[in-house]
Amino acid sequence: RSPARGEGGACQRHGQPSFPGHRDPAELGKHVQKADWNEYHIIARGHHIVQKINGHTMSEVTDMDTDQRRRSGLLGFQLHVGEPMKVSFRNIRLKRLPLDDVKKVVFVAGKPSHAPRDHEHNAGCLLLAGQLNEHHGDKILATVYQNGWPSDPTAFQNADSMVMFADGGQRHPAFFHLKKLADFRERQIGIGAIHYAVEMLPGESNDAMIASIGGAFEIDYSVNPHWVAEYKEFPDHPVSRGLAPFAIRDEWYFNMRFVEGMKNVTPILSAVPPKDTMSRPDGHHSGNPEVRKMVEAGDEQHLCWVYDRPDGGRGFGFTGAHSHDNWAEDSFRKTVLNAVGWISGVEIPAEGLTTPTPTKEQLDANLDPKQPRKPKPVKKPKKDA
Repeated sequence: RSPARGEGGACQRHGQPSFPGHRDPAELGKHVQKADWNEYHIIARGHHIVQKINGHTMSEVTDMDTDQRRRSGLLGFQLHVGEPMKVSFRNIRLKRLPLDDVKKVVFVAGKPSHAPRDHEHNAGCLLLAGQLNEHHGDKILATVYQNGWPSDPTAFQNADSMVMFADGGQRHPAFFHLKKLADFRERQIGIGAIHYAVEMLPGESNDAMIASIGGAFEIDYSVNPHWVAEYKEFPDHPVSRGLAPFAIRDEWYFNMRFVEGMKNVTPILSAVPPKDTMSRPDGHHSGNPEVRKMVEAGDEQHLCWVYDRPDGGRGFGFTGAHSHDNWAEDSFRKTVLNAVGWISGVEIPAEGLTTPTPTKEQLDANLDPKQPRKPKPVKKPKKDA
């Protein structure tokens, strides 16, 4: 720790040896305006913190405690207990600085919508972000905004990527923020979408998704059956590193609408849907003549893909994760973690972004509260004629 820089030597106030650069507190105190407004400027860059009052450096701290120090935390306004006093704050501004040594990932989790353990957007994002921070904190800093699009206008200022896990259609967090997606693409910010978040509505909103991640679910074209997808082989791509063959039941969407000719799109997870995926009648999400022909022919479908965008940024889509407990499947989870790292510009190691299999306690943490069931109307007995 190093207080404000100056001549150093002995502390004049206490007559004790001081840190190099120590200055007399009384001298520093002359720059503080009593009973008037003071301008505080705090610069926290990594683990180095500088505090200024009215343009004068008051303290400079470098936290060398690698075990206890934290890169993120809460902002607080302090008032010491003492005699009656009044402290006011105004014109508070926050500017997020680029992170020099790690990549910043912003998860956007959607609002609750389904039965417990399905579409657990908040719990899923918190689980993935927690694993990245705990086990790959030297490469990534992940943060989560819950229950929809962030209200904080600074949320994406220093982001290297943003990942959405939420419902689609008009409930999609980005549905009314398409200009933001365009801004992210212009700034080459990575964009990822998990499960229902790969779908908006045909037209402008879906076009924005396709431009951002390379593909999207299209109503009356794509389908969303529950089935066991079996993954046997993977492409030579950083997002495939460390994946082992696996099979798992989920609501795997397929027959996605990709960019023309799938240019710059690399499928990561591909499987052949069984014929019973077409057991439902045709509908907006359940089937159509074109997809029935492909399933009948045994055509392979792409269920997770990555996209090298023309703007220089990266994107990915992952159609699974309807079932929250599927995060306990290591290769299932690693596919998404690798994709998140890749769109952020992280070098993916040969073994992938490996994390321990979540425990039941970890899976159960942060689940959305159970939605109370609406009581069924009580039928009144018919009166005798």
